[in-house]
Amino acid sequence: MAACVAVAAEEELTVDAIHTDRLTLRAFREDDAQDLLGYLHQPGASCFLSMKLDDLPAARAAAIKRSSEPDTYALEHHPSGRVIGEVFGHLEPPDTFSIAWMIHPDFAGQGLAHEAAKAIVDHLFQQRDVRRVYAYVETDNLPSQRLCARLGMRQEGLFKEFISFENDAAGKPIYVDTMQFALLKKEWAAA
Repeated sequence: MAACVAVAAEEELTVDAIHTDRLTLRAFREDDAQDLLGYLHQPGASCFLSMKLDDLPAARAAAIKRSSEPDTYALEHHPSGRVIGEVFGHLEPPDTFSIAWMIHPDFAGQGLAHEAAKAIVDHLFQQRDVRRVYAYVETDNLPSQRLCARLGMRQEGLFKEFISFENDAAGKPIYVDTMQFALLKKEWAAA
């Protein structure tokens, strides 16, 4: 399950740990490399193909890079002790935040992505005073569309042939249709 984000300006913030029933959302560490490789060796959504990792050294470098990125959270699963995915995004000044998530396929369908995304959205609205959160999701990514709906996000648009993440056998770009979902702080508070 994954949602894609638009690239935007970053705000210099440290990642504070956020705790849920089954997860700790925290900064990445170098020793998360093996787990990171586990879900990025074959990314589940085409928008994450550029993040594909081929081996442990690449995963180690990616974990180190993520450890210094603001608003990038490793999802540490309490029962297994593993990092099973991540939630990340970017602040678009002054008060809009793009959000994305991905989770290891072995842990999909257990409500963990919802648990993590809900905790981050609540953190953004309550602690960071963000006014609006949005996510881009490809039309073929039904689990992320359902997650957006569970969060109370509404579909704001459909971008036909919005972007290409890969090429076909002839080298021509494969364009995907992308939906935009969004949620306002006042909608979150009213739910």
